[in-house]
Amino acid sequence: MRYLLLFIVPIFLFGETTFITPLEYASQLYKNPRGIGCHHCHGDKGEGKVIARYIEEGVEKEFSGPAINELNFNIFYNALNKRKNGMPRYFLTKKELQALYLYLQENKGKKNVK
Repeated sequence: MRYLLLFIVPIFLFGETTFITPLEYASQLYKNPRGIGCHHCHGDKGEGKVIARYIEEGVEKEFSGPAINELNFNIFYNALNKRKNGMPRYFLTKKELQALYLYLQENKGKKNVK
């Protein structure tokens, strides 16, 4: 019982304990927010990605996820709260959206993001 108190008391004194950093949380959220990760359509760093190429009435077209790593937060936030063609609706909390934005800002200049 004494050891349990030694673990619990610091939580009450210093706030909640977390086992991952905000960037680790953001990375996991980007890769799987509600069943399908953002990286599938927007690329590993939010740089945009071609999802499919197809021919319609003899014209070659492509369907792509746009770059999202250069957006300001308000545009990013509003875009994720509107219905768009091809974009799933995730119903993310503001904290989750802030985490995703953090991930994109931290990783837009890096070569490899895992």
